Amino acid sequence: MRPYSKLLTTTALSFSLVLGMAMPASAAPDTSVSNKLNYSTDVIYQIVTDRFVDGNTANNPAGAAFSANKSNLKLYFGGDWQGIINKINDGYLTGMGVTAIWISQPVENITSVINYSGVNNAAYHGYWARDFKKTNAAFGSFSDFQNLITTAHANNIKVIIDFAPNHTSPASSTDASFAENGALYNNGTLLAKYGSDPNNLFHHNGGTDFSTIEDGIYRNLYDLADINQNNTAIDTYFKEAIQLWLNMGVDGIRFDAVKHMPEGWQKSYVSSIYSSANPVFTFGEWFLGVDEISSENIKFANNSGMHLLDFAYAQEVREVFKDKTETMVDLNTILSSTASSYNYLNNMVTFIDNHDMDRFQVAGASTRPTEQALALTLTSRGVPAIYYGTEQYMTGVGDPNNRAMMTGFNTNTNAYKLIQALAPLRKSNPAIAYGSTTQRWVNDDVFIFERKFGKNVALVAINRNPSLSYPITGLLSSLPAGTYTDVLGGLLGGNSITASSTGAVTNFTLAAGGTAVWQYTAAETTPTLANVGPTMGKPGNTVTIDGRGFGTGAGTVYFGTTAVSGSNIVSWEDSQIKVKIPSVAAGNTAVSVKTAANVTSNSFSNFKVLTAEQVTVRFKVNNATTALGTNVYLTGNVAELGSWTPASALGPLYNVVEAAYPTWYFDVSVPAGASLQFKFLKVNGSSVTWEGGNNHTYTAPSSGVGSVTVDWQN
Repeated sequence: MRPYSKLLTTTALSFSLVLGMAMPASAAPDTSVSNKLNYSTDVIYQIVTDRFVDGNTANNPAGAAFSANKSNLKLYFGGDWQGIINKINDGYLTGMGVTAIWISQPVENITSVINYSGVNNAAYHGYWARDFKKTNAAFGSFSDFQNLITTAHANNIKVIIDFAPNHTSPASSTDASFAENGALYNNGTLLAKYGSDPNNLFHHNGGTDFSTIEDGIYRNLYDLADINQNNTAIDTYFKEAIQLWLNMGVDGIRFDAVKHMPEGWQKSYVSSIYSSANPVFTFGEWFLGVDEISSENIKFANNSGMHLLDFAYAQEVREVFKDKTETMVDLNTILSSTASSYNYLNNMVTFIDNHDMDRFQVAGASTRPTEQALALTLTSRGVPAIYYGTEQYMTGVGDPNNRAMMTGFNTNTNAYKLIQALAPLRKSNPAIAYGSTTQRWVNDDVFIFERKFGKNVALVAINRNPSLSYPITGLLSSLPAGTYTDVLGGLLGGNSITASSTGAVTNFTLAAGGTAVWQYTAAETTPTLANVGPTMGKPGNTVTIDGRGFGTGAGTVYFGTTAVSGSNIVSWEDSQIKVKIPSVAAGNTAVSVKTAANVTSNSFSNFKVLTAEQVTVRFKVNNATTALGTNVYLTGNVAELGSWTPASALGPLYNVVEAAYPTWYFDVSVPAGASLQFKFLKVNGSSVTWEGGNNHTYTAPSSGVGSVTVDWQN
């Protein structure tokens, strides 16, 4: 969518790595394409499908929706799934080291051409959906999509689809003939149009002014017909639709506009994905502007079960390298603050540009900032995503100029070669995939940081100043004694370094515009846990634990103090364990591993155990009057409601759009079929006032969505 104002060695190649080759089928489980729940060892390549390669001209749209000469960037250009298949088969993507592709939403879109301000617009971007159970014919058929999945997997590439259950297509509240009136179809059968919606499948609250989170959730984004997720028919439809794509073998889902849908519904929705036969990694788009800090964004990332695109990271990297409005000291500050804020930092998806931002490369400018930003992103925490064409230094300011047709496939650009050198390290060096980050040397222009995981180390140095070199003195690292060559082979002016037995690095000069990566890898003999995926699930679900040093014989996994062994260990390998969540108390718990040799690992904190399968319920309370600055919260008898703990209560509740003050409401993910007890609280700072009377009671539905309305009890 759019932003809304949105092996042991001291040599460089420490693993006999052949650059440009796909990882072999015998890759460790945590680095295999079959690991759909952990992307820490992956590099994602984001493709706007229509703008990549036209592999099959026969499926190009006819008439006004197609721009044959590519002069109107708001119309279709012909890119399709066959085009992506072609670029996998010819080695362009595998040669670059890409191990996951994120493609445009694949579902059927409207075919109408909409004229905005004298310019024709078509659904080339994939965000004007009409049927989530059919394919966009301009991209290909289900057979074509299956061929894409098969080809990608054969080349050790995962496939992530974009998915937008927030809305359908543009509609008008006053003109039912506008475009296709937001029509939603179920495998060809019309469910409703925006102007003919007897079952309330859409919100009819006008357009959002983006002033509050509530306003953005329950009103339309611009003129897009906004889906009402508090509707059982809609809930069922979207669960069926996503299951269709999961059954075809997709490996991940990027959800569009998560800021603009109820967190409660999204939590129950991804819970159903994690409980399915084909659970996958999920991440969402919550746009943050330059220097924007959002507690709601952090809360969503930590509590929803879904991960996020790391906009705070992206905006800072753009300021430091592209715009030069902030310094490396500021970058270090952001890396530290986000590490403190986000519970699942390794699952945040990092990037430097995408389809909703100006291209990172500035026309006519030096390419070194782009190269350095890529080097940083490929070696720092999180899951790196590269926007198509960035490796070709594509430029473009604003939508749709930032979504131009792919300009070429030159494998000799510095950016391509840089990605080619660094991307494979995410699989060969767990310090880069999973490691902690430590700042080792910093000033306004230079940032040297270390990633460390067990015995494995990576040291990265970047000097953004194009004309001034810096003497680097007093540098310490965790590198064992030895001489280390730059992994990039001097591509960006990097040099070799020598470390002593104390970790002190011999003084050296970091060249102007210089970037270097030095690394050390070693086999882990101590069990070291890196990630658990997904980070949320109910008892009985299978989760994947990645790390190193688990051994080859099965040991025990602990959820808190509850041991899991025997048949509930689905598989056990040195770098990956699959285990069923035991029947433990719902809420946040720590996961750890004890090897067959009785050695215990570190813990993975904040694994979220759910009570049971989830449904969404809207809780409403009438006559809850408050003084200025006071908000209403909800708590109750299950973990999903905060377990009667004010600090864990849900809210603040809303009171403007779907219900008006003094009525308050909130959409919440709760255990299906559960007998719920709950109360509301009035909170002003540290002051908490509980509702009086007996606990309210409600039995949650076994499926679909529910709603309960009560009066405030004095």
